[in-house]
Amino acid sequence: MSFAVEFVSPESLLYSGESTQVVARTRGGGEIAFLTGHEPFIGSLLASEVRVTEVSGDIASFAVRSGFVSVTGTSVTVLSDEATLVDDIDVAVAKADLDAALEALKANEDDKFAAQDKQWAELKLRLASSD
Repeated sequence: MSFAVEFVSPESLLYSGESTQVVARTRGGGEIAFLTGHEPFIGSLLASEVRVTEVSGDIASFAVRSGFVSVTGTSVTVLSDEATLVDDIDVAVAKADLDAALEALKANEDDKFAAQDKQWAELKLRLASSD
């Protein structure tokens, strides 16, 4: 059995499809797999990979900066301020983003925004290199 999956950001609908499983990492809950019929759930997402197993068996992998996952028995919706399909990650841009974050952290090691930017760039680079 399958269920609907959507990735929504303020700019666009990033992904819409049918899935047999979605795996996400939630704040305080660790990694969790959602299957058809999962009990209703809303969770806050950490900067992490979200994997969607499509009906075909292919896996669509997304880098998600943060956001929320909402689950009903028939659908999973990921709401994120920033997310990208792993196959679409521009490694050169991610490296430049990491360099900028590291420079900002050199100037102020307590800069929380720079620390988050560093984590996001590192996640994209890690996921892009595991392809």
